[in-house]
Amino acid sequence: MQQLLLRLALSATFLSAVASRLGLWGARSSGWKGFLDYTAQTCSWAPAGWIPFLAVAATTLEVVLAILLFVGYQTAWAALGSATLTIFFALSMAWSFGLKEPLDYSVFVFSAAALLLSSLKDFPWSIDQLLTR
Repeated sequence: MQQLLLRLALSATFLSAVASRLGLWGARSSGWKGFLDYTAQTCSWAPAGWIPFLAVAATTLEVVLAILLFVGYQTAWAALGSATLTIFFALSMAWSFGLKEPLDYSVFVFSAAALLLSSLKDFPWSIDQLLTR
């Protein structure tokens, strides 16, 4: 049951961030322009021309990983991808804003939780489980 809750929590977190970029949270949304601005600030190490690519790549990966985690397909790989993506995000935040930002937003916790999920062997209530029967 714990792995299911972990999968759903990680998936929901990715989907909530994407929903904000797409304006689905209404007035509480950042919107795409706001996300591009934030990506430029967070990825201060990147040339300005890379920002749209990085924003689209991050959003695409978050959607794909969220769906894989939600349904429990290729769970270990999806979790490892999630850990990699979020540690990259945490390090970019730390580089651009200092260590306090990724700590305040629990990005290291998200990354560690995804890494923990990737180390599990069994995934009850998942497509992975159905395929191994």
